[in-house]
Amino acid sequence: MGTVIFDLDGTLADTSGDLLAAANHCFREMGEGDLLHLPDDAGTALRGGKAMLRLGFSRLGREGEATEAEIDRWYPELLHAYGEAIDTHTVIYPGAMEAVARLMEEGFRVGICTNKPEALAALLLDKLGVRAHFPALVGADTLFVRKPDPEPLRETIRRAGGDPSHAILVGDTVTDRETARAAGLFSVLVGFGPAGEDMAALEPEAIIAHYDELPAVARRLLGAPR
Repeated sequence: MGTVIFDLDGTLADTSGDLLAAANHCFREMGEGDLLHLPDDAGTALRGGKAMLRLGFSRLGREGEATEAEIDRWYPELLHAYGEAIDTHTVIYPGAMEAVARLMEEGFRVGICTNKPEALAALLLDKLGVRAHFPALVGADTLFVRKPDPEPLRETIRRAGGDPSHAILVGDTVTDRETARAAGLFSVLVGFGPAGEDMAALEPEAIIAHYDELPAVARRLLGAPR
């Protein structure tokens, strides 16, 4: 049976607004005010909390080993702030859940493999009302490794009840492309996220401009579910 695994941030949902708000909370606590803004910093937001903190510190002219230590110190505060307001601005991309339902109707297995901490990913999916649609969820801290290591992807496929050699990963970054490649699997990248213009350069097996294209792409890459 074919399996379709999704990344979360920037793939299933645009979480950039809430992520940037959490980072700006940290900068306000430092007395620096809001340093990050939409839409220019959306791509950085979807690369994770430490990437946002690093960008903010660079705008203050602060870089280097000492700053990395500060980033590590503020990262838990960012995660706490994010968890307190995780779904204020977040929206699921148009057609995403309809595509998931269609895939499941056709017999594909589905799951989520994300570099967001598992508890936060589960909380967000609950808040968005879609957690029950994904029987498998693996986050950044579920295993001892995270994407682009292939093992989180393989484990997600196994938890979804699929074959780790017969699956695709739907994502939005070079991390997702490299994860699929490391696992020997196909990747499908979304062309509608903040980094959509850069997807072609990553040479995935497919790029989708809207989620209504995904079921046909899954059938083409994986064949009819078996």
